[in-house]
Amino acid sequence: MTSQNALGTNTLTQVALVVRDVVAVRAKWAALLGVPEPPLVDAGEYATTQTTYHGQPGPAVGCTMAFFDVAPGVQLELIQPNGVPSAWQDFLDQHGEGVHHVAFGVTDTSRRLEALTAEFGWPVLQRGRYGDGSGEYAYVGASPDLKVDIETLESY
Repeated sequence: MTSQNALGTNTLTQVALVVRDVVAVRAKWAALLGVPEPPLVDAGEYATTQTTYHGQPGPAVGCTMAFFDVAPGVQLELIQPNGVPSAWQDFLDQHGEGVHHVAFGVTDTSRRLEALTAEFGWPVLQRGRYGDGSGEYAYVGASPDLKVDIETLESY
């Protein structure tokens, strides 16, 4: 391994849970945190997201999400996959509900993904742009080593 940080950061920005019923889980988290329920957000249209799943186009990949701001710069994300094969649906089918990934804000996503693959051998499971086109994400299959997958988030 190199002495460089392949992510370019040590700042955790998000913890995400994959759930079967985002509406019910969102209500419970809101009650626990004593905050209003955040809006539900869908993954966006493929024309914008250009989602790939295992390197192949994933025009039907989608989900419904809710985001809680739990600390400055840190979110709790809830994700309900739409039933189409995706990193989210794979997790739900294989593990049930639970922690899917931890995310780090990065710059130069392609460079970060190349470094993570070269240094650790972790595959890129899924990649796409935010639903509004303002950035991009990628999931890296780090769970065999880290017990959770890693997400890179790059806001433009």
